[in-house]
Amino acid sequence: MNQEELKQILADHALWLSDITKGKRADLRSADLQGADLHGANLQGADLQCADLRYADLRWANLRGANLQGADLQCAALQGADLQCEDMRNAK
Repeated sequence: MNQEELKQILADHALWLSDITKGKRADLRSADLQGADLHGANLQGADLQCADLRYADLRWANLRGANLQGADLQCAALQGADLQCEDMRNAK
């Protein structure tokens, strides 16, 4: 997934968070986000099940209520990230 596609998904997700009748919940299941810049991203309630987040910059990201089941977070930068996730079973 390139940065432009990711930017659009995050914009649609932000709209969905403000009004669920608009925008779209971020569906990043099994997405290749290795090394992605998600610094400060609002991923509240996003579906990141089995996503490859190795080496991703998730500093200060909001992952509250996100589904991270089976996600690979190895070597991801997580300083200040809100990891009160819905599900982190089998996450690395």
